[in-house]
Amino acid sequence: AGSILFAVVGCGLFVMAGSAAGLTRGGLLICAGVCIQLRLVCNLLDGMVAVEHRKGGPSGPIWNELPDRIADALFLVGAGYFADLAGFSLGAPLGWTAALLAVLTAYVRELGRGLGLPADFSGPMAKPHRMAALTLTCAIAAFEPLWGWNGQTVVLGLLVIVLGAAWTVARRTRTLAGRLAAREG
Repeated sequence: AGSILFAVVGCGLFVMAGSAAGLTRGGLLICAGVCIQLRLVCNLLDGMVAVEHRKGGPSGPIWNELPDRIADALFLVGAGYFADLAGFSLGAPLGWTAALLAVLTAYVRELGRGLGLPADFSGPMAKPHRMAALTLTCAIAAFEPLWGWNGQTVVLGLLVIVLGAAWTVARRTRTLAGRLAAREG
């Protein structure tokens, strides 16, 4: 639940930053990056508490995965709307594409688990990589007015995430198909 709260705040910060300028925009982007990291800390602590205190139950995987997918989508869509507000008309669709691909990476992993195979956490753009890329994007974008840019860093960051997530989906799907074929053979 904490991870979703930080994601809602982070999404709002991205949107506000898209309409801001100068130091205000930079500060909002830095705060959005901090929210990304706080979301990851919440996710880590939730898992540690569940394991350490044996609080996991039959519905545990739902409450582990569902908030992650919601938080990923909120951050990526928020970054897309930032780019849109900064003047890139394809910013919002790019953010939504990144969010869809983020969900697909998890879907393929969970599909494999549902078929009795080990979870595939491979990248190059698994959740930790996506969130690291988006955090780095925020940090660089906060300073882009120094070299005359206005939102291009976030567009480039989202493009990297989209391409990497598409590669991750393809890689995980290929691995899953191979594992299923080996199991049948």
